[in-house]
Amino acid sequence: MSSPKRLFGTNGIRGVVNEELTAETVMRIATAAGKFFERGSVLVGHDARTSGPMLTRAIVAGLTATGCNAFLAGMVPTPALQYAVKCHGLDGGIIVTASHNPPEYNGIKVLWKDGIEISRDQEVKIEETYFNAEPCLVAWDSIGEIRDLPGVIDVYVEAVKAHVDTAAIAQKNYHVVVDAANSVGSLAAPRLLRELGCKVTTLNANIDGTFPGRLPEPRPENLSDLSRVVKVLGANLGVAYDGDADRSVFVDETGEIHMGDKTFALVEKYFLKSHPGEQVVTPVSSSRLVQEIAESGGGKIVWTKVGSVTVSHTMKKLGAELGGEENGGIFYGPHQPVRDGAMSTALILDIMAKTGQKLSQLLVDLPEYFIEKGKIECREELKEKVLATLLEEVKGLNVNAIDGAKIWFEDGSGILLRPSGTEQVFRLYAEAKTRERAADLLEEYAKKLKEIIRNLPG
Repeated sequence: MSSPKRLFGTNGIRGVVNEELTAETVMRIATAAGKFFERGSVLVGHDARTSGPMLTRAIVAGLTATGCNAFLAGMVPTPALQYAVKCHGLDGGIIVTASHNPPEYNGIKVLWKDGIEISRDQEVKIEETYFNAEPCLVAWDSIGEIRDLPGVIDVYVEAVKAHVDTAAIAQKNYHVVVDAANSVGSLAAPRLLRELGCKVTTLNANIDGTFPGRLPEPRPENLSDLSRVVKVLGANLGVAYDGDADRSVFVDETGEIHMGDKTFALVEKYFLKSHPGEQVVTPVSSSRLVQEIAESGGGKIVWTKVGSVTVSHTMKKLGAELGGEENGGIFYGPHQPVRDGAMSTALILDIMAKTGQKLSQLLVDLPEYFIEKGKIECREELKEKVLATLLEEVKGLNVNAIDGAKIWFEDGSGILLRPSGTEQVFRLYAEAKTRERAADLLEEYAKKLKEIIRNLPG
């Protein structure tokens, strides 16, 4: 990999296939993971990318060469594999996926026995084995076995259904349009929705690892077809998944696309009605809307660094039952404290059915915040100095420095400036009660950041 001492980024290991991520590299990573799992039983699956089968075979070879037993789930959504690891009492799992990245990328997520991605400390153990080229291979007569594990999606769909009022949803006969991004979102969610009594229309549901329908990142600019189809068909709901189906972005019956902060806040609002006083875990990149809903519902926000792994492990540590991200990730602890696109869809339908309201009505009742995003180029070696300088300049303001600099203002607006963990950029997230204020904040702090970078030596 490109970094001399790091394999894992914000969310697993990723790279361009046959450049940073070759079959040889992946097999070496798998042997390091195999040593970590100490001859345990590991479930392996992959998303729809064209390189998935090749890299999965490299994973299986590396694991079995270290004495681990490899159980094969085949092509599955990430949350389905996560649930299967926990459900079947396995020692861990590996999913070959690059989530929302373009088709030339692939990646590796390593899971612990509870289905949650391994912690940062556990990642370091695998990295140390990998970079130190520690011997991991077992004798010829101790090589692990390879077995299929059928029914992973069957068990997962039933598990999701157990957390919602299936009868109430079925009674409404909802029409849902699913945009599966030509990936594993088509394998579980349409079936789940039909079993919940919904009429389902699918877009981009044919498996094709080149993602011809749209790129796997479910951003508004990629979802115009979904929006249009929902309106033309008069459907009740549209939902788009990312490449491994752990994130979901929703479209209401009018065709309006809603980003993750709003739909997470909706789930949060109704969760707190039945779980007053609960802690809600979310990264500092989330909107103040999430905090406002928590406070009005008697809950408490726990801010974390950006990254689904951090959210999951914080929930696990605190025993919290709800977490969420602005990118469409909802973590529903009673099911599993990980991002889960199908579970999120079922929760939204459950709220619609129980309230008898359309999604647009439910969302219009929430406090409104406008969000503007941007990024500024910054070389990797400058990031730490830039952040330190920025924090010095904003000293005296209301700043949360848990991950970058999140600055709160008295009018309810705020801005987050943080160095990316995957690109040579600083990311900016501005929000306010008006679009103009959010845009002004973004412009002001983008200018400030550029000045800091320009004035640093070197």
